[in-house]
Amino acid sequence: MNKRTRYSPEVRERAVRLVFEHQGEYGSQWAAIGSIAGKIGCTAETLRGWIRQAERDQGLRGGQTSAERDRLKELERENRELKRANEILRKASAFFAQAELDRKAR
Repeated sequence: MNKRTRYSPEVRERAVRLVFEHQGEYGSQWAAIGSIAGKIGCTAETLRGWIRQAERDQGLRGGQTSAERDRLKELERENRELKRANEILRKASAFFAQAELDRKAR
């Protein structure tokens, strides 16, 4: 069973903030993540992903920021829509061109 739980942005932000604030109290960041993840009710791997994304957003780690990722998704969606519209226009053009040829032949 693959159950996916969505956490609110507030819960995510609070969990990330807790890790950043308290990681000095633990032997490693992973230890802090494991402890805090248990307290907020998510897996340590889920919280680690949130931490890594927050680090990218803050410029502490390389990779796409959340804003860049959202913009890329938006552009990909727009690209799909434009390709779909172009395909419709291409088919309509071919249909009307064929209709015009059939009309002139009579």
